[in-house]
Amino acid sequence: MSLPAAFSTLAIPAIAAPMFLTSGPDLVVETCNSGLVGTFPALNQRTTEGFADWLEEIGGRLAPGAAPYGVNLIVHKSNPRLAADLKVVVDRKVPLVITSLGAVRDLVQEVHSYGGLVFHDVVSRRHAEKAAEAGVDGIIAVAAGAGGHGGPINPFALVSEIRQVFDGTIVLGGAINTGAQIAAARMMGADMAYLGTRFIATREAMVPDAYKEMIVASRAADILYTPNISGVPANFLRPSIAAAGLDPDDLPPHGKLDMQSEARAWSTVWSAGQGVGGISDRPPAAELCVRLIAEYRAAMRGAARDPFLGATP
Repeated sequence: MSLPAAFSTLAIPAIAAPMFLTSGPDLVVETCNSGLVGTFPALNQRTTEGFADWLEEIGGRLAPGAAPYGVNLIVHKSNPRLAADLKVVVDRKVPLVITSLGAVRDLVQEVHSYGGLVFHDVVSRRHAEKAAEAGVDGIIAVAAGAGGHGGPINPFALVSEIRQVFDGTIVLGGAINTGAQIAAARMMGADMAYLGTRFIATREAMVPDAYKEMIVASRAADILYTPNISGVPANFLRPSIAAAGLDPDDLPPHGKLDMQSEARAWSTVWSAGQGVGGISDRPPAAELCVRLIAEYRAAMRGAARDPFLGATP
């Protein structure tokens, strides 16, 4: 197991994932002050200046000893703000940068120049190999069932293959809602867990109440994995697709990913992972974190008492 020294203040090994149009300062601050890593996408602010303002606000609201926070940067040619947002990240010395849709050595080196960490989203071993070559500190295994741009590979298989090519921190994402599931991620070889959909259904998430209510009401069968919303395969709530006037079973092709049009697509068609069936409430983020911490510790204590640990082969 490999956790960076910067994560020494964590209560449990978990990250609240940066969710497009969902994560903002309130969710980040409440999560970090509760002992989990809180993150948000830079593009959730409409301008680089606004992004810098959010970083200033977060820094001013974090309590002494809080967990570190992170920012997601989209490393894709259709993101015109990447260079400007990266400069803000370096100037403000953001502790954790999560990159998506491209692993670039130069970006990693810029973040490393001030002592920051870079974790990279991947959905396959090939992507993990490229991220390792770029020098990232951590790899986020976005497995089958994850919300947003999830992958198609079983989590056991994905973590196992990534570990063969990477000896840094591995974070597992995909349908993780509870502290016991965070513990399970550790037991199967990951170092940390990545929770997204569970944090959409919290008071601080910047989405309409109808979205949160749909999360609570939905089940795994209500999730559709398709590239026809944004140009990259992702998981979406079927009821939201229908509510937007589209047929979930007959979606027109989208074309290539274009970050400049992403907000329009995701504001009316809502993303979620297959773990929605395990979500039944909409608590404040801090309350959720307290619950996750208690569940994780109980699960790990229970595992330590497993009767098979003393069994003779």
